[in-house]
Formats: sequence, structure tokens, C-alpha cells
Amino acid sequence: QQRVIALKRMLNFNAPPLKNTTAEPVWKVLIYDRFGQDIISPLLSVKELRDMGITLHLLLHSDRDPIPDVPAVYFVMPTEENIDRICQDLRNQLYESYYLNFISAISRSKLEDIASAALAANAVSQVTKVFDQYLNFITLEDDMFILCHQNKELISYHAINRADIQDTDMEAIMDTIVDSLFCFFVTLGAVPIIRCPRGNAAEMVAVVNTVELESNLRDARNSLFTGDNMAAGQFSFQRPLFVLADRNVDMATPLHHTWTYQALIHDVLDFHLNRVMMEEGAGAEPSPAGARPKKKSRKSYDLTAADKFWQKHKGSPFPEVAESVQEELDTYRAQEDEVKRLKSIMGLEGEDEGAISMLSDNTAKLTSAVSSLPELLEKKRLIDLHTNVATAVLDHIKSRKLDVYFEYEEKLMSKSTLDKSLLDIISDPDAGTPEDKMRLFLIYYITAQQAPSESDLEQYKKALLDAGCDLSPLNYIKQWKLFSRVMNTGSQFVMEGVKNLVLKQHVSKMVSLAIEQKVTCGSSKPNKPQNIKTHCGGNYIEYQNLVDYTKSKQGKKVVYGCSELFNAAQFIKQLSQLGQK
Repeated sequence: QQRVIALKRMLNFNAPPLKNTTAEPVWKVLIYDRFGQDIISPLLSVKELRDMGITLHLLLHSDRDPIPDVPAVYFVMPTEENIDRICQDLRNQLYESYYLNFISAISRSKLEDIASAALAANAVSQVTKVFDQYLNFITLEDDMFILCHQNKELISYHAINRADIQDTDMEAIMDTIVDSLFCFFVTLGAVPIIRCPRGNAAEMVAVVNTVELESNLRDARNSLFTGDNMAAGQFSFQRPLFVLADRNVDMATPLHHTWTYQALIHDVLDFHLNRVMMEEGAGAEPSPAGARPKKKSRKSYDLTAADKFWQKHKGSPFPEVAESVQEELDTYRAQEDEVKRLKSIMGLEGEDEGAISMLSDNTAKLTSAVSSLPELLEKKRLIDLHTNVATAVLDHIKSRKLDVYFEYEEKLMSKSTLDKSLLDIISDPDAGTPEDKMRLFLIYYITAQQAPSESDLEQYKKALLDAGCDLSPLNYIKQWKLFSRVMNTGSQFVMEGVKNLVLKQHVSKMVSLAIEQKVTCGSSKPNKPQNIKTHCGGNYIEYQNLVDYTKSKQGKKVVYGCSELFNAAQFIKQLSQLGQK
């Protein structure tokens, strides 16, 4: 959890937080932009921020009143717009002192702009510290990160693969990706061994990233991988292996209807940065005649590392999750009823815990039960949370027959015998949405060893159109399949590691091949790496696949990262944009 340590240090004015101290924290204001908010929110709760002395957390570009006797900690990207607003804050003397933390390295010219503004505002002594934090990536799990959430369309699959992309556009995309990856390695405190396939965007990122790392290492005085910085690295004694893959190596997995809890939530609900948003109070009861219909309210649930049920079951098949939710509920009810029963028998319904604790020893069981009430209430909150989320997921499964899609796609991807006609599923008005049908057909088209004949394809296209499907994604996939055949003919990476794989296992297979040194790239061979990083435009299906793979490899730690995290609907939308004629 180096990321949490780095953030807590930053919020403590870039000094290590004191442990086991009863002293009050220094009260302060946190000012962040959207990028900073995205980095902090999955890792630190409002309560944790308060425990560290953060009384207010405000967006940089919001209307903020002066609080002249309180220090302010800033956590922002070093953009022109942000620098201008910081200079405005200095001129308006909003805070007692300013601790400026930049998510990525700030340029010398922008630093001079801040210095000039501080001088003009007579606030030089108030700008207490200026730090480059190198935290330009978002940690979602201990073993998962994404490069960005804000402006992710700038480095999306669509952005990289559009036909009219200019060299300057591609350079800007590479710079954005490389900056985030460089920040990741600085936080890790280790210089990786990079492996990638040749001849695509992954190799471009690998080359630029290698140049950036080597440039920093050559600057002995200012290197971020030597001295104190390197010593802080978790894996500083051994270089991690970094496997960099292009999304084009496996186009079927992001379209797959999944069956595990976390991946299903991401597929069918509104789930971003570990928070799921759901509509409640949809007005199931009819409104009185003439009355305005009830508005649907939005409720958010945070799915975090502190939630033991989530940690245990996020990678479980959905039917297991449903059973476990019911078991947890039954256990809770038994405990709750026991407390009520004992209090009722002893005539203590109205008594507080203090009075109960003064009773004789034979009431120890009751005292124990009552003292655990806060824990029981938190357990009940989590049970309610997962009951609501699992119920919403189940509604989608039932109404769209997602179990049918999942099983059929599994057979397609593993080349198993099919027990039903693909055309029947596409034509069934009760089986799924138009998007579900298009996802299924695209997986069939991508995984087919032999493309369907023109007459068969026309028949499929007619059925898809009749079902209300947009054929733009198929237009793009046809181009992609033709192009990838040509490109892959001489690619050792694909020939050795990908061609004969079950598609859902592509990422873990690539990692396995990289460890065995069967994947080529322009870097040196790793010396039995203990930690492997993989990066591609990704999804929770691949993440879970890697988690399962790691369980079978004792002593290995695998971290999954991606430039953007998309679900099937978001990926289909990008394919549609690319396929529009």
C-alpha cells in the first residue's frame, strides 16, 4: 500500500505521519482538481481524511471562501488552468499557508509563474512547500491500477485506432501514457524489465518509457530510483517484469458476458472508481391520479477493502454470492434475535449498556452481545448493501437471460460443441438487448477459425438488424480481423503465445510466457522476477483471470493495470465509432 502511505505523507505536509500518538492533528484544508479527487477517493474515506486533520476538501475551481488562519494542501495536475487558479488564490490570500503538491512533475516555467504570483502578492513566505508527487495513476485494488479516469477518451482504444489519427495526436497519447507509467514505477521504487509484442502501440509505449527511465537513471543527482527514493521501494532488491500488451491481441474478452460478482457489477450497473451508483425509489407503487410521478433517487455504495464480504466474494461466481448474502443475513438475524431475547427475558429492554454491564456474572453473555451491537449494525449495513446490489444484478440476469449468453460464449471461446443455433438466440425477442446480441455475434466472428460465408453473414446481419442492432461495430471488427491477419503473419509474439489460446486466458498466458522468456521484445531477460506487471486497455474479467492465475503461482505477485477500464457497453460504443461509414 505504498500509494496510501504516499498520500498520507503528503496530507501530513510531506512528513511521515506520527504513529501511536494521541495528539490532535493539525487542521487543514485539502484543495484538489478532478484528477486528484479520482486518485484519493478509492483509497481514503472521508473519516480517514478527517482523522488526518482535513476539515474541508474542495475542488480547486469551485467558489471558495477565504479561511485565512488555516493551512491548505493542494493536490492538482500542473496544467495552465490550475496554475492560474493557484496564483489567483495567492493574490486573494485565501489561506494561512500553501503546500503545493503536483500529481505529475511541474515544468520550470510554470514554477516561475507561481513564484512571480507569490512575489506580487507578498506571499512568498506562505508558499511553504512545493512537491512533485509522481502519483498520476489510480489504484483501485492492491493489485490493480488504471492510468486515468478524467479525460480517458484521450487515450482510449478509439483514440489510438481511429483512421485519421495524426502523428502529433499519437505522440500526445504516448506522452500521457508514459507519464502515468513513469509515476507508477517511481511509486513502486523499481526500474522494470519491459516486455511487449513488436509492431503496435504497446511497442511505442515501451520504447518511450525505456528512454524516460534511462534518462532519469543517468541523472545521478536527481534520479528518482536511487538513494532515499529507491530504498522506499517495495521491490527495490529485484526488478519487476512489466508485460505491456495491446488491446488488439484479444478483442473478445471485453465483449464477453461474465459470471463473477465484480465483473458483473461493472458490466450491468454504473460502477466507477469502486463506487456503484443505483437508482432507488423508482416509484414501484403507482402515484395517485393526477399526481406527479415519484422521482428516482440515486444512491451510491462504496465497495472497498474494508468490506470483508466484498473482498471474499468479488471474484466468486454470482450464484455463490447470492447464497452467501442469504447466509450472512440468516446469521445476522440469529445474533440480533439473541440480543433482543435476552434483554426481554431479563426485563432490560429500556436499559442502557452501562446498567447492563453492572449485573452479575451470569449475564456475561448478554453484556457481550450488547457490546457487539455496533459491529452487528455495520454488518447489517454491508448485508443490506450487497442485498441491494446483488438484487439489481439478478434483475439484469433474469430480464436479459445473461446466463444463456455466458454459457454460449464460453463454448464459442473454448471451441466446444454448441447445443443451440446462434441464429436462434439472435432472433429470440426475449433473450437480451440488441447490445447483448451484437456482443455475442462479435465473439463468434472473432473466435471463428473460418469466417462465415457471404450468404451466412448476410443472414446473420439481417437477423441482427431485425433485432434492432447497430452494425457499425461489426464493420470495424471485419477490418480489424483482416488487418490483424496480415500483421500477425510474422509476429513471433502472436505465433508463440497467442494463436492457440482460449481467448479468456490471453493475459495470464502472456504473463506466463513472459516469465518463461518466450515473448520477445527489446529489453534484457529478467532474473527470476518475483513481481510481474501487466498493462493493457482492460476490464475486470482479465483482472480476475490474473488473480486466479496468481493463486496457482506461489511467490509471485501480479499487478494488473490498464490505460482505461471499460465495460462491454463502453467498448461497443468505441467500436461503433470506429466502424461508422
